[in-house]
Amino acid sequence: MNVLITGGTGLVGTRLSGVLTEAGHRVAHVSRTLAPGSPCRTFQWDPAAGTIDPAAVPFADAVVNLAGANVGEGQWTAARKQELLASRVDGLALLRRELAKPGHRVRTVVSASAIGLYGNTGDALVTEDTLPVGHDLLADLTQAWEQAAVPLAALGLRVVVPRIGVVLSLAGGALPALAGPVKLGFGAPLGSGQQWLSWIHIDDLCRLLLAMLTDDIWQGAYNAVAPNPATNAAFTTALAEVLHRPLLLPNIPAFILQLAMGEQSEMVLTGKRVSAAKVLAQGFAFEFPGLREALQALYATAPQPAKSLVYGAESARSE
Repeated sequence: MNVLITGGTGLVGTRLSGVLTEAGHRVAHVSRTLAPGSPCRTFQWDPAAGTIDPAAVPFADAVVNLAGANVGEGQWTAARKQELLASRVDGLALLRRELAKPGHRVRTVVSASAIGLYGNTGDALVTEDTLPVGHDLLADLTQAWEQAAVPLAALGLRVVVPRIGVVLSLAGGALPALAGPVKLGFGAPLGSGQQWLSWIHIDDLCRLLLAMLTDDIWQGAYNAVAPNPATNAAFTTALAEVLHRPLLLPNIPAFILQLAMGEQSEMVLTGKRVSAAKVLAQGFAFEFPGLREALQALYATAPQPAKSLVYGAESARSE
């Protein structure tokens, strides 16, 4: 199968490209720039200008849309918020225009979304049917992202929308940022520490995306999260144990994070406990369903601790 990936050079796209290639599929990327030495064929596009290489969509049997500016980069100014939105909806509008044309064989589109859609849901276990969605920036962005993918189904395509949780990878994303202070001995839960973090190991995510591409039983929205979310305190504790570091500091107060991060502090001070039941019901088997095993696999070169070195924080729990 020929798979066209937008956002293919990002954290998930890079790993997914490798997983697809290893499975015998041919992968091409769509990018605003041509990266010299890229292992994948690259087609250029400019969603803001509405231009794309006319050979891009005809190349593909399936499309994976991962395009979207990183919400964790840059201050959330009015201009940045508009950029975050445009980076998600403009590309989908361009894909919809091209997929409406004859002369291609695309039958499946996997269009990324995120669990930010649900907003701050406290301790409630949320499913794909949970309403209403949140109304903070991340929820509004994600809702617009999903709505931009809706017209694709009207073209007769099988559209799958994975709502992706916090992706655990050493190559980027949240984990290196969370692990940095822990490695230096300054790790501590954030705010109350009771906010939920719904995560997924990057390899499980890529295996899930592969299943969505290749099996017609997948259709509509699915929570792309591991079945055992953890609180921020539990996550921090598990990370410290895997990294063999003590946790000696008290929780970092919410007001300190709000002063330092402004509106972006909502990314770390709010959480959501997201269900993986629908994915499990489809028969998907997670290689890393538990937090400690996922972290241990990522930090496999570190020796196993003889005993816990973690103090002053609740023991890690998977609920």
